[in-house]
Amino acid sequence: MAADLPAVEVTNVRRVFHNGEHNAFTDLVRFQDRYYLTFRSCPDGHMVHPTASIIIMVSDDLEDWRQVHRFSVKHRDTRDPHFLVFQDKLFVYTGTWYSGETTLPRSEYDLNKHLGYAAWSDDGSTWHSPIMLEGTFGHYIWRANTFDGKAYLCGRRKHEFDVRPRGEGPNVESAMLESEDGLIWKTRTLFQEVTGDETAFQFEEDGSVLAVGRRGGDPAQILRSKPPYTEWDRRDLDRYIGGPLLVRWGDRWVVGGRSTLSGSAKMSLCWLVGDDLHEFAELPSGGDTSYPGFIELSPRRAVVSWYSSHEKDDHGNTITAIYMADLTIPD
Repeated sequence: MAADLPAVEVTNVRRVFHNGEHNAFTDLVRFQDRYYLTFRSCPDGHMVHPTASIIIMVSDDLEDWRQVHRFSVKHRDTRDPHFLVFQDKLFVYTGTWYSGETTLPRSEYDLNKHLGYAAWSDDGSTWHSPIMLEGTFGHYIWRANTFDGKAYLCGRRKHEFDVRPRGEGPNVESAMLESEDGLIWKTRTLFQEVTGDETAFQFEEDGSVLAVGRRGGDPAQILRSKPPYTEWDRRDLDRYIGGPLLVRWGDRWVVGGRSTLSGSAKMSLCWLVGDDLHEFAELPSGGDTSYPGFIELSPRRAVVSWYSSHEKDDHGNTITAIYMADLTIPD
């Protein structure tokens, strides 16, 4: 089967944004014939800081980008923005850690204080934000999708919102949240009952769900379920995946994210065939990296975004910047 998978050429690797801050957690989308890129930017680094903000950029050609919107939430670290096109609107969802006036110590991280926010636009130019998402308190929201006129979000939360330090680990669930309008949410089901984490999910035509779930630092899982999503088939993959992507390209599935199979952190792209991953690209990356976005341009052309800290500035200091590359399946 692997011998039948196409090779992919990676070209036009480019740094598309760096402002001296920590820039991370990307997503890409096409909306009304223009391209949009979003990510978090923070002058104080990767961890939880109230100085973080979400940047949204627009391009007509995937080469020249300009900022169209930037927003933050008072006393909160805005993180992990993801796009959703829903009801002719473009939404950007962000999970926010409560931080208070200053940087939050790791010992005080608490999922119960998470709250989802959104920005949305009818035309990609005029934006409404930040908008609190009803029903997301205590949830660290992540990727979104749509099916049959409804919107869906992945939200990580403590089982029964248990009160304990941090709450990471086996008592964390990953929930599928459902909405009629993209702003008010309720729980539909659980992707994971234990060790829930970042989950990328897609709907098949019959409503079946295919998902890739991170499991902390353990091997990721392939998740499958049919409506009403009360029973799940979960199978371990052969690797850890940080910040997973799951997307259709032509008639194949692509899985992307941080891989450590080579011995260090790299941004990796793979074909998913059954329950097996077949890597077709390792993108220029290192250190703090992953969280890709992806747009299919045709069955043979696509573009991918990611962030990485593999480059240095003119003074020799490590930078964390946003990158893109073109992907082509040769004729």
